[in-house]
Amino acid sequence: MVLLGNWQLDRYRERTAVNERIDAGTAGTPAPLRSTLPAPTGGAGTVGAAPAAQAEWSRVTATGRYDATNVILVRGRTVESRVGFEVLVPLVLDDGTAVLVDRGWVPPAPGGALAMPEVPALPTGQVTVVGRVHPTESGGNGVDRRDGRLETRRVTVDKLARELPYPLHGAYLLLDEQTPANDPAFRAVPIGHTNNWQNFGYVVQWWLFAAMTLFGYGWVARREARRAAGLDAPKPPVDRAAEPAASA
Repeated sequence: MVLLGNWQLDRYRERTAVNERIDAGTAGTPAPLRSTLPAPTGGAGTVGAAPAAQAEWSRVTATGRYDATNVILVRGRTVESRVGFEVLVPLVLDDGTAVLVDRGWVPPAPGGALAMPEVPALPTGQVTVVGRVHPTESGGNGVDRRDGRLETRRVTVDKLARELPYPLHGAYLLLDEQTPANDPAFRAVPIGHTNNWQNFGYVVQWWLFAAMTLFGYGWVARREARRAAGLDAPKPPVDRAAEPAASA
């Protein structure tokens, strides 16, 4: 139980550090992409190294051209209690590598949460973006192409890279600012803090269980020791039949 409490304490510290990085990135000065996220070194379809932990959620800036032929729709994403799509586009840099940029959230078309949404047109020419470094997600059931667009359930960079004709950076960017300006139809994707206090509650819980176990063991051991010494010998039963009858 103590070891489980210590493990939850480590999780609490890890999640607290993530929350601190998220808060620091809110007002931090954006750094060049190359100084924060390692460039991919392989060929088309490969992925660069993941960002260092301290680089996650930091603000970076990058300049390139959007690839309109490989727009990516991430379905089943919820913003303000509505299910819709996040729209990602590869930003191709001057060196031929690319980084995925999450332009924001759009609602589905009438007909259901999976109906193909109307996606605002991409700006042409050179684009400069400022965004947060978002680590790749895990899971998902692969990538499909529908109506000329890639579609997926999770932003898993290595799976998306297999569908693209250039190497990808090992994380993607949540768009904060863009020049020229991003279309107002997009809603910003909120960054939620991790629930670190839940882990802290588990720490207290496991350590309390450990203390209660030690207390219970000591109480039982003391009781058995007193019985062995005859200090807590059971009292003889009272013979009710031998008691005089109550007077009328």
